[in-house]
Amino acid sequence: MQQTNANTSWFDTPVAHIVTACFIAAGMAAAMLVKLLWLDQHILNFILLVSIAGASIPLLLALVQQIIKGNFSVDILALLSIVTSLALRQYWVAAIVVLMLSGGQALEGFATRRASSVLNVLAKRTPQIAHRSGANAVDISVDMIEVGDELLIYPHEICPVDGLVISGQGGMDESYLTGEPFLVAKAPGSSVLSGSINGNAALTVRATKIASDSRYAKIVEVLHASEENRPRIQRLGDRLGSWYTPMAIIIASASWYFSGQSERFLAVVVIATPCPLLISIPVAIIGAISVGARLGIIVKDPSILEKIDTCRTLIVDKTGTLTYGRPTVTSIQCFGGTTRSIALQYGASLERYSKHPLASAVLAAAEQDKLELLTVENVSEAPGTGLTGRVAGRKVTVTGRGKLSAENMSAMPPVVPGLECVLLLNEKLAAVIHFEDEPRQESKSFLGHLGSKHAISRVILLSGDRKPEVALFAARMGITEAYGGKSPEEKVEFVRETTLHGRTLYLGDGTNDAPAMMAATAGIALGVNSDITSEAAGAVILQSSLVSVDQLMHIGRRMRGIALISAVGGMGLSLIGMVTASLGLLTPIQGAIAQEVIDLLSILNSLRMILPTNSLTDFQMPPGTRSKRIGSGSIR
Repeated sequence: MQQTNANTSWFDTPVAHIVTACFIAAGMAAAMLVKLLWLDQHILNFILLVSIAGASIPLLLALVQQIIKGNFSVDILALLSIVTSLALRQYWVAAIVVLMLSGGQALEGFATRRASSVLNVLAKRTPQIAHRSGANAVDISVDMIEVGDELLIYPHEICPVDGLVISGQGGMDESYLTGEPFLVAKAPGSSVLSGSINGNAALTVRATKIASDSRYAKIVEVLHASEENRPRIQRLGDRLGSWYTPMAIIIASASWYFSGQSERFLAVVVIATPCPLLISIPVAIIGAISVGARLGIIVKDPSILEKIDTCRTLIVDKTGTLTYGRPTVTSIQCFGGTTRSIALQYGASLERYSKHPLASAVLAAAEQDKLELLTVENVSEAPGTGLTGRVAGRKVTVTGRGKLSAENMSAMPPVVPGLECVLLLNEKLAAVIHFEDEPRQESKSFLGHLGSKHAISRVILLSGDRKPEVALFAARMGITEAYGGKSPEEKVEFVRETTLHGRTLYLGDGTNDAPAMMAATAGIALGVNSDITSEAAGAVILQSSLVSVDQLMHIGRRMRGIALISAVGGMGLSLIGMVTASLGLLTPIQGAIAQEVIDLLSILNSLRMILPTNSLTDFQMPPGTRSKRIGSGSIR
């Protein structure tokens, strides 16, 4: 059986399996009542046959679908048991097998079915209607928007396309696209992104792209592609069954051939029916999910529990993951008679209209110094040039040193570790503002811990931040592979290529990590910045703690160990039973009962997963580490 997905038929859903289990159980109860009342044997057989036939339809259809797809898993034994039991008129045996199979599939379905879909979340947010500006606003389909159209964005509406503000002043929440948990101010000349949520003031926007080419649509497109190309990891039970199934069939066939008794064949395949694989592994998974939930770890895709401890490459985002995600101004170097107050006042006045992660730090510093913000006009933020506008009649530019003219560059101070931005007043160097995005105190030791305790042999820092900043940070963390300036689309291509060469674990924070998470073997979202990121991740760490990541890895390791003991132990007992049955020492009904005993032992072992234990983390926080949580969002 495979994990359910969008293309799975209703017959292979948890609801169908529960209905099947209830139906066959009711039939068996009715047949038992007939037997107790000493009624006609034909009535008993009829009730069992009707129950088996009704219950077997969804099971057999699901199994046939898997066989057509070339998935010859352990379920083949269950199918063989049912067919053989019916052929030999062993109706009680067939009923017991159907009950075991449907119950196991229902448990597995609920353990592996994801709570909801990434693409459904995105689809619900995608605007369908836009308001074309004119003498009277006209509602049009988003698909009808053309480049150059002037659109009205009403308060609290989602922006349908990328564009430029041509009138109105307000703010937009761009956290779905940037991860920034604050409103980005907008004025004439400011750029807007599709998918952003408008604030309290109406804006008029000129479309610079059609809807299908806009930023939000591109992220949806990348997510669609990531979903289709998501790595498919073979299930633990199927890997074990790849040798168990043919072995059981060989033993059953040999016992029939040498004894000449078809009932021996049935007894062997019945006791070989792999319920330790069908039931005990899902029980261990459900237990692991419960343990994680108690620790603030939400497992969205249960397959991550099998995969996480086998990943050898860690791909990690920087801001909000290895850092706290809150840059602060550390110093301001002033030039040409500019004072700290002037630099902050002019810089913060303009930065109100920026979506850059450092803008909030400049605004916070100005607020701390109790500086009044000035009137701004003609805001523009062309890609690659920085933010420009007229503040109190002076031309102000906030940019990076790589965008400066030769004259201004000659006056720049040497590069120092950390983040920086350059302030120009009337195109002359006025100030260099330095920032620090404080690393989590446990980040460096955590990365080392993954190598020594979890066999992570390769750590890659993959960030959208500027390359020099990423390189400096990587050196500080002891990371030798670092890539900066990556867009969400570039991230997903990098992750997909890396995953082709080995299993990857992606650890990130922010909506623009969602496609990359889906392209990796396993993805973990640190904190809950958006429902999109949470849905894309295999697991979500609610407390934004690297310690919880270590706990998740130990939960996966413990679950895998317990599941293997249950499965392999159960299969070993089944093997003993198969040999016994092949010698004629077990009848088919005795084999079915013996298999139920084996199931019970396997399930009891799997339930150990929920017992208290002290072995869910071995990561020691550095001495003196203080707890620092960043709230509901991060800047990236």
